Amino acid sequence: MTLEERRKLLAGLLGDADAGVRAAAANSLERLESFQDLGQILDALGAEKRGLRVKAIFAMEKINSPDVFPHLVGLLKDADPDIRAAAVQVLGVKAHPNSLTGLVRHLKDPAPAVRVHTAEALGHFADPRLVPYLAAMLQDSDEQLVISAARSLGMLGTVDAAAPLAGLLSDARPTVRQAAAEALGEVPL
Repeated sequence: MTLEERRKLLAGLLGDADAGVRAAAANSLERLESFQDLGQILDALGAEKRGLRVKAIFAMEKINSPDVFPHLVGLLKDADPDIRAAAVQVLGVKAHPNSLTGLVRHLKDPAPAVRVHTAEALGHFADPRLVPYLAAMLQDSDEQLVISAARSLGMLGTVDAAAPLAGLLSDARPTVRQAAAEALGEVPL
């Protein structure tokens, strides 16, 4: 069945007597549109203008298809740190398990912004195996990286995150102490 045939069938359901059917048809139509847009987005990834490439990466966040992951993971190797940072952010929001290994590597990225975004992104995975990686970031001199790692430790949803966060409560930087206190409140008992 072609995309256009599916679109016509679903559009016909937008007038259904049942509100649930109408909502399901509208959601499915939206997903179909995102699949159609993927080709255009992938074309924009090859553009020379950084801004256009970054917009294309963030547009991939809305596409619910496994086809986006190889492209996003490939962008983690891009020479431009802004492109890597954008890809890291989208991969974090999508939290696909197959992207986890590629993301963890970027905790050591040469660009500080990429490291910060990576620490933030890892919090979306709720994987207790990430505690040692994020806890190691708490020793960094980059205040933003420490704050991002603390937030992500809180988001992981594992009791193992409590001890590293407790160690930050006496940090000399008030913003770090604040982030640690907030994150510690998110850790389950």
